[in-house]
Amino acid sequence: MRIDLHTHSNVSDGTEDPEVLIGSAAAAGLDVVALTDHDSTAGWDRARTAADRLGIGFVPGMEVSCRTDTGISVHVLSYLHDPAHPGLVEEIAKSRSARLTRARRMVGLMAEDFPITWDLVQQHVTEGATVGRPHIADALITLGVVGTRSEAFERILTARSPYWVSHYAPHPAAAVALIRDAGGVPVFAHPSAFNRGAVVGGDVIDEMIDAGLLGLEVEHRDNPEEARVELRRIAGDHGLLITGSSDYHGAGKPNLLGENVTARETLEAITALATHTPG
Repeated sequence: MRIDLHTHSNVSDGTEDPEVLIGSAAAAGLDVVALTDHDSTAGWDRARTAADRLGIGFVPGMEVSCRTDTGISVHVLSYLHDPAHPGLVEEIAKSRSARLTRARRMVGLMAEDFPITWDLVQQHVTEGATVGRPHIADALITLGVVGTRSEAFERILTARSPYWVSHYAPHPAAAVALIRDAGGVPVFAHPSAFNRGAVVGGDVIDEMIDAGLLGLEVEHRDNPEEARVELRRIAGDHGLLITGSSDYHGAGKPNLLGENVTARETLEAITALATHTPG
């Protein structure tokens, strides 16, 4: 069984509609796929309907954007949670609002050096989607400033650039606690993605474990192999699940569906650990 538990549609920063993404997953030979858009569950119904039609398993999820007290970005995957849980909904809404304000400020700064406008950025955002740096990158591609999203992030949208603006996001331990309270299963996404910037140390991981963390996304292209060895040790020491996934974004990233997968037994454990019963 081929199971990919980390994908994005154009509800966040992917390039495919939720139903198109599910079709791509089926064409890639996946048996089960999770939709984990950033800070949004708006694509669940469309993805589930497409999965039922195509006969593949669907896992509803979300990737929660977090930030430590020292400013390090952390992402926590949430599976099978209650999408209407008041505390989680409120926190996600707060983060989305902060990201919108931050995106506007970054575009304003870039407009001093590039012919970019907020209207142009909005043309690349699907209705209801979480606005983020990938949409700014798409606008820069349209302008011919860069050729790819990767180039945009490396040259212009990096945290080291003069256009960088920080934004509010919950502490990862707080996000883990909220996900558990919402009946979901929290998994630390790509914990050792050094190529994206600074990563957290064992103290933050310990805080997340104390708050109820249940898994680590170990098999991911952004985790170096030597780091995966350490992540497996941490998972073994603390009884955490180990997942693998693609972090697929359609044409937005080179990641391929099913390039890393999760074991069937792990998905069964995730399902068993979830306490939310859909109404």
